[in-house]
Amino acid sequence: MTVHPHPSLQPYADAWTHSIEAISELVQPLTEGEWNRATPCPGWSVRDVVSHVIGIECEMLGDPRPIHSLPRDLRHVVDEFSRYMEVQVDVRRHHTAPEMTSELEYTIIRRSRQLRNEKRDPDTMVRGPLGDQVTLELALRLRAFDVWIHEQDLRTALGAPGNLDSPGAFVARDLLLAGLPKVVAKQAGAPAGTAVVVDVHGPVEFLRTVRVDAEGRGSVDGSPSLGPAVTLATDWETYVRLAAGRVRPAAVADRLKVEGDRELADAILANFAVTP
Repeated sequence: MTVHPHPSLQPYADAWTHSIEAISELVQPLTEGEWNRATPCPGWSVRDVVSHVIGIECEMLGDPRPIHSLPRDLRHVVDEFSRYMEVQVDVRRHHTAPEMTSELEYTIIRRSRQLRNEKRDPDTMVRGPLGDQVTLELALRLRAFDVWIHEQDLRTALGAPGNLDSPGAFVARDLLLAGLPKVVAKQAGAPAGTAVVVDVHGPVEFLRTVRVDAEGRGSVDGSPSLGPAVTLATDWETYVRLAAGRVRPAAVADRLKVEGDRELADAILANFAVTP
């Protein structure tokens, strides 16, 4: 399926297409029982993750949000953000497997057509996932990121690993890395002049240094630091699961190599999740 928007939007459109079609292929053959499997998303089953993907894409198409009252006993619904996200999920909780796959297919067709015909400038302001205004480019970047992350959630739930180095993985890498300076400088409270090295191996490999300047602001770059306060080394899949809040550091301690200031490292890892 070829999508030809503005050149700067193309990588996000391609990544989105790759991941959402992978999701479609993953769920097509599932039995009714497999739709109920738990995923790494708190409180969400396979059906719920697919419902979320369908729901957000429908909102990007401009469809009205469903009018729906949430049950009061959903423990994972803790704030305005999770309440907002849950409506599109809960409204589909009793949909059958054929209803889910056909709605997903139809939504992919509609959204692909919308992206193919996208002629607007990347800086055009559009409605974001929470009803806020964001640029078209950021909106597409976030969709490419979101569907890849949820593809990985589904793969984990279904025991079907793959696509850890697909186009969406590189969109995810850049988006997750953009959140690192805040984690180190603000949330973990690394002092001015600190350098923290993150060394990731596996299907997506990178080495990045987060530096905290004299004003306490963080930045990230690709050049190594000679005397980092902390070095964190892990594999790409573990990095994603930590940064996307899918797993706690203690659960993957055997896949993390930590050198340097242990207290600072623990503070960084405690705040490592950069997605809501």
